[in-house]
Amino acid sequence: MAAAGTDRNSGSAVSEANDAPVPYMARTRAYYAALGFDEPYRWAHFADVPFTPLPAPLAACRVALVTTAAPFEAGRGDQGPGAPYNAAAKFYRVYSLPVEPAPDVRISHVAIDRDHTTAEDSGTWFPLPALERLASTGRIGALARRVHGLPTNRSQRTTMTRDAPDLLERLQQDGADAAVMAANCPVCHQCIALAARHLEAAGIATVIMGCARDIVEHCGVPRLLFSDFPLGNPAGRPNDPESQRQTLVMALDLLESAAGPRTTHRSPIRWLGAPDWKLDYCNVARLSAGEIDHRRRRFLEQKAVARRRRDE
Repeated sequence: MAAAGTDRNSGSAVSEANDAPVPYMARTRAYYAALGFDEPYRWAHFADVPFTPLPAPLAACRVALVTTAAPFEAGRGDQGPGAPYNAAAKFYRVYSLPVEPAPDVRISHVAIDRDHTTAEDSGTWFPLPALERLASTGRIGALARRVHGLPTNRSQRTTMTRDAPDLLERLQQDGADAAVMAANCPVCHQCIALAARHLEAAGIATVIMGCARDIVEHCGVPRLLFSDFPLGNPAGRPNDPESQRQTLVMALDLLESAAGPRTTHRSPIRWLGAPDWKLDYCNVARLSAGEIDHRRRRFLEQKAVARRRRDE
């Protein structure tokens, strides 16, 4: 693995100018305004943050995995590596799947960074294999028998009043003491943050693995492991099992060590490649008028697809 702070491809230190996290709330606000949507989205924000300590050492706790990835469904269009945004693959209710056999879950349905990552390695967004390996070593007491999927929903009310309570009930059925929660797109991060708050208030400790620091911290959560990677890689770098193992270890360490709410740990692991990747995501300064018009039409088409999918 490359040393923290170093780009293995060039061997040069990552410049401080490129070291600040991407401002996703401001970036997406400007992006959708440029597409013609004048009413800015209001991101969730709370002053008070619930916090639940682990009820026992992590080696004696049952841990569940929560994801915003969608189960693969044949006939729903391209959901594989390099797929464009695919609203037909979205899901709108919490789901639960057994950990064995390992579920096939993908992220073509959310707004990940498609310029700098291809979603070819599910270990970067779905850390189940790494979690199973750590469970086998005794780092956690047990892995919950099911994984749970949380919908990516722009409606904060729906997430708080329907999806988060549904998720809580399922985790309680599984006897989970804690949850590792992996977020992907900007709205995924908000949904996961809202759900984490609900779980903590009900006595289940949580840690979020995410790449959109501003969204999660603006909402207010107990614990965040921030990886400064392109969206879609909250659990480590693609095709790099060691970075995925280290990322999960850091998340579990934070789950165990945080003394109070709003505890963020920034992973020292660097994204490999050109450090200016942060300048591309939803950056209208880098888009031509023609490209903005194309993206607006594409957005409206996919919005209609999502509406039909929701109403099925």
